Order: sequence, then C-alpha cells, then structure tokens
Amino acid sequence: MKSKHGKSVAFHTLGCKVNQYDTQAMQEKFIQNGYNITEFDQIADVYVINTCTVTSLGDRKSRQMIRRANRLNPNAVIAVVGCYAQTAAKEILNIPGVDLVLGTRDRNDIVQLVEKARNMDRPIDAVQDIMQVKEFEEMPITTYEDKTRAVLKIQEGCDRYCSYCIIPYARGPVRSRRPMDVIRQVNDLVNDGFQEFVLTGIHVASYGKDLKGVDLLSLIKEIHGVEGVKRIRLGSLEPTLITEDFVREIKNMPKVCSHYHLSLQSGNDLTLERMNRKYTTRQYREIVDRLRRHISDVAITTDIMVGFPGETQEEFDSTVEFVKEINFSRIHVFKYSPRNGTPAARYKDQIAEDIKESRSRKLIALGREMEKSYLRSFIGREEWVLFEEASKSKDGWYEGYTEHYIRVAVQGDERLIGSIVLVAMEGLEDNLVLGRLTNIDEKSQSIQP
Repeated sequence: MKSKHGKSVAFHTLGCKVNQYDTQAMQEKFIQNGYNITEFDQIADVYVINTCTVTSLGDRKSRQMIRRANRLNPNAVIAVVGCYAQTAAKEILNIPGVDLVLGTRDRNDIVQLVEKARNMDRPIDAVQDIMQVKEFEEMPITTYEDKTRAVLKIQEGCDRYCSYCIIPYARGPVRSRRPMDVIRQVNDLVNDGFQEFVLTGIHVASYGKDLKGVDLLSLIKEIHGVEGVKRIRLGSLEPTLITEDFVREIKNMPKVCSHYHLSLQSGNDLTLERMNRKYTTRQYREIVDRLRRHISDVAITTDIMVGFPGETQEEFDSTVEFVKEINFSRIHVFKYSPRNGTPAARYKDQIAEDIKESRSRKLIALGREMEKSYLRSFIGREEWVLFEEASKSKDGWYEGYTEHYIRVAVQGDERLIGSIVLVAMEGLEDNLVLGRLTNIDEKSQSIQP
C-alpha cells in the first residue's frame, strides 16, 4: 500500500534550464498544498523525477532515478514527468514502483494526480497528445532558493525539426508566454530581491511567432524597462536570430549581458545539411563577426555534436578548424545519440562509439584551451560580479559571475551574496578567475548602478 497521508516530496531534475524551471514551479504547487520539500536521497512520501530524453544517457539516468526512489521507499508515490515521460509512457509504466506518468503538459495538476494515485491499484497514465496543445502553460514561480539569478521561462515547444532531435515531439509546437505575464513575474521577483533574469525556453528565438505584434526583442525591451532589473541573460539562441537590426537594438540595452550561446552543432556544411540545421558555416561566421563588431569582449559559447551519422574524418576535421577559427569562449561537446522516431536514427553510416569518444575528447581539450585563453584576456581588468554563494573549494572565498559568464572568486564574507561588486581580476586557477574587491567598505557593498 502507498503512504496515505504523507506530506513530504522529493524532486530530481535531469536536463536543461527549462526542466529546472518546471521543477521549481511544481515544487511550489506541492508547498501550496501543505507538502514539505526534502532531499531526493532522503525518505519521502512522494518522489517526482523530471526526466530528459535528449540523449539515451538521459533516458538511462531517468530510469536509474526511478529505481533509486523505489529502493528508498517502496511505499512512496513515484511520479515521472517531463520529456522522457512524454515520449515513452508505456515503457516507464512497466518500471516497478511507478504510480504516475505525466508528460510535458498539465503539470499544474500534478498534486491532484499524485493524491489520486495513492488510492489506485494501478499506475495512472496522464500523458496527453502534446502536439494538440496551442497555448503556453502558465506556471509562475514566486521565489527561488537563492536571491541572485532567476530563470524565467518565456517559451515552450519547437518547430525546427532537426533530424537528430526528439524535442519537438516531446515538447510540441511553439507556444509563447504572454508579455504581461512575463512582466508580472519579473516585477514579483524584483520585489523579492532578484537582480539577474535568464530568459529560457525550448527555442527562445521563436518567442512571439504565435502571438500578434510580439517578438523576443520587444519582450527584452519590456524587461529592460523594469526598475530593479540589473541583468538580462539570454538562453541558447538560434544563430539566425542575430540580425544586424537585432544587434543594433540590443547593444543599446546595457542590462543585456554580453554573452550569447549560439548553437552550432557542426562546423561542416554537409553535416549541417544532414542535421537539417537552418544555416551554413559562412552565415554562422558572419553572425559571430556581427556580434564582435558591435559588442566588445562578447562571450560566444556553443554546443558541438560529434559522431553524427555519416560524419567522415574530413568533416570532423573541418569542424575542428572552424571551432578554432571562431575561437569560442566555451563549448559544450556531446556525442550523437540515436532517438527513435527521428530521421537521423534511420540514417545509414552510424558512427562507432569509440570514434565518437575520440572525437569528443579532442574537441573537449580544444574547448578548454579556448576557454582559458578567453579568461586570461580579462586578467588585469576590473569587472562587475554578481556573487551567488560561498566557494565549495576555497574556505573564506565567495563566487559569482560577470556579465560574460566568467566565474570569479574573491575573499570576503556572506554580505557579498546577492551583491554586484566591482572586482579586480588578478589570476586564474583552472577555470576560476581569482579576484580582489575594489570598492567594498566595512558596512555595505557597492552595488552596480
């Protein structure tokens, strides 16, 4: 029998910032219904696993966490939500201990569904057809555990249909959050002490295409005008969004961080074509040049996929050369993973795992070199840093991020947390910049105007 009256719930979240946002929103639903949030490795009455299915590793980790929850408390209600749940409900329902499967819609109903599952003698399959959903599911967050950076979900779904990607099938069509709802949440969070806002979604560049007279740039302008907002950070962007007009507008908004994550995936045009990406390497190069021409010291980060079906050694080598040419400040490298239901899973010439691993290691090493080079270029300068937490590796030090998303540590005390302070950048320890406070007095921090 499942626990009938338990009021503790534990969450485990896999995957992207959108999932992290969704988890926070669901946690608030449970809190509003009298539940206490506990750590996932503790005994709880309810376990919620918010899953990821971008790669087969995400699927496997999701299954592992389901089994771990069942071992921790066989009498608990186990709810599996998110992208893997949306695309593989029947598979998940066969895992021992699962009581509820809920995909990527109707998350506002999770508490009621969990309490219904307590009294059922079989699992509940609450997964609905995501492709029929036309409106953004409003799940506002009123607070976060810290008081520094707030992730703001502004968009859901994707219609790009890259040949390797399962996400359009897991998240459905593009739905944009109404600007008035976004601004209402921004104001609430500013009043709660937040200064930096990260705009995130499944395909942020598509924001507004389902609304009239709204696009991403107009939303950024509205957020920029909210008093108390100090920083706006953009999530992963489709490179083609970065037009000349976009950059000319954005450079005149000083609250927008000089950090752009432009997903590349491959530096070879033949591979990009097989991936069904919507740009060429020439266009990507022009976009990066445009940003660097208008925004000094801009941080350009990206994702690179290795081992896509048919990727020859020559195609991979050209990707390496293109990455060197662009000279990113940071890259995230991941190996292609076949996703059932996507065109690429049926492509011939699948790449052997050992080749993927070798290519991955080479690009990761190159990425580390480029990152350190970018960080070294800031040594000897002064930068504003938003401090977030005490350092986990250096006693008496506190860490935060510059607008370029450079992680910085200084000696100080807990008063630093939540403050934006000018720091002299003095040294480098691995990928951590060591700095010195330049304008702190004994009573207060000097906050960036």
